[in-house]
Amino acid sequence: MFSTETFTVGAWVSLADPAVAEMVAPDAEFVMLDTEHAPNSTATIANQIRAIEAADGDAVPLARALDNDTGAIKRLLDVGARGVMVPMVESATETREAVEAARYPPEGSRGVAGTRASAYGRDLGEYVATANDEITLVVQIETQTGLDNVDEIAAVDGVDALFVGPADLSANLGVFGQFESDVFRGAVETILAAGEETATPVGTLATSPEGVDRYCAWGFDYLIAGTDAGHIQRGVSNLGERAREQVE
Repeated sequence: MFSTETFTVGAWVSLADPAVAEMVAPDAEFVMLDTEHAPNSTATIANQIRAIEAADGDAVPLARALDNDTGAIKRLLDVGARGVMVPMVESATETREAVEAARYPPEGSRGVAGTRASAYGRDLGEYVATANDEITLVVQIETQTGLDNVDEIAAVDGVDALFVGPADLSANLGVFGQFESDVFRGAVETILAAGEETATPVGTLATSPEGVDRYCAWGFDYLIAGTDAGHIQRGVSNLGERAREQVE
């Protein structure tokens, strides 16, 4: 899914309506569906994945788990997510736990069942045989502790990508929202270096045009370009302001 050789751009969806996922999918290489800070259930995620699969283009449906919990990860994969992002990972031990939850035996402990991911059991044998190689696991670096241990986290076998959570990481470092600060930039450089050392792609989220320019210039391997809620709010605000300016 992610590579250190090819830049990848995705979309972020937190609103629970599958129409939103369907709308953004044609312009994205992947869509990240959120369950950590969004009112999504397993059922709404399943419908959003259906919408992405039905949309034009080849966007890959991924989902962020509520936390680093075996059940949370398993349910997202069972409904058809082709990868999982795990928030607030702080150690190699936690990373190995996430890898194990996302992999079938013998590499992991994911339970086998005839779920949507395997066409409700029709393709179960083929799915089990290929899932460990095809499922993408992304771990988020969002705290000072995660930053301190990022070299060990990136080196864990089974981690496909790292993700810088800019809001939480900047807050944890005492520079919330100060993405141009030396403290935040230094943290990002540490994470990028860990990714380069282990050939692990590193990505982040940009919520503004300036953010897109900044993170592309800093050398990230993939980027989520904005959020659904942010696009709606910004669109309404910009056009509303323009209309008022024209009348004045």
